[in-house]
Amino acid sequence: MGAIATQSFIEVRYGASGLDLMASGLSAPRTLDALLAADANPGVRQVAMIDASGQVAVHTGENCIQYAGHLAGRNFSVQSNLMIKPGVPQAMAETFQQARGSLAERMLTALEAAQSTGGDLRGKQSAAILVVSGKASSRPWEDRLVDLHIEDHKQPLKELRRLLTLNTAYEHMNQGDHALESGDIDAALEQYGQAQALEPDNLEMKFWHAVSLVNAGRIDAAAPIFAAIFRADERWRELVPRLVQAGLLVADEAVLERIDAADTSVRR
Repeated sequence: MGAIATQSFIEVRYGASGLDLMASGLSAPRTLDALLAADANPGVRQVAMIDASGQVAVHTGENCIQYAGHLAGRNFSVQSNLMIKPGVPQAMAETFQQARGSLAERMLTALEAAQSTGGDLRGKQSAAILVVSGKASSRPWEDRLVDLHIEDHKQPLKELRRLLTLNTAYEHMNQGDHALESGDIDAALEQYGQAQALEPDNLEMKFWHAVSLVNAGRIDAAAPIFAAIFRADERWRELVPRLVQAGLLVADEAVLERIDAADTSVRR
């Protein structure tokens, strides 16, 4: 149907009612006009909408607190209020259009540009990104692609950046799990490897990468990874035989002994 963002003196019905109106067939501009007309205090609202066809509508009321403004472009809108200085929407728009990568990555880069331009006069407290699929399915839990919220933090954008990187890494992990489940070891290796590249210190990502290497017959490559994991946390050692029992690790007694002795052999 579309997407709606509202801030300043928030009237939450702009979100729910706006989506309902767009679902009924109204465009974003007509939806925003209707909601503003029904609002007793439109001068304090800041609202941006985009409908499924890409039409953008945005409103910054004349009573929004300086510095407030917005800038709409092709398939996007950026808006801000109570900034330290003017120029934030322009910085966001330029950065968003030049950024590469996923939509979430481009959105976060735009937020970082806003902060580097000066940001909110009151300082920093929260940040969030929500990305949904462009087409609804019968599996709504899969349609919400990125849903990250930093509610109260001294460095919310840095924390959001950390979580987005972690979220992306776990998406690769999920794809690796699916590949491992279906027996596609090469695909699992690729996905687990990409996850580990994003989060090199994450023990779980290292572990499943090593498991995929063993399943691919690359025991020598897996052994030092297992060794590093066991040194960091001995409890991971116990998971190895459990995976064999579950049919997720193809390893005979000799291979299991090599894995179990990996930490000892590296220490020597």
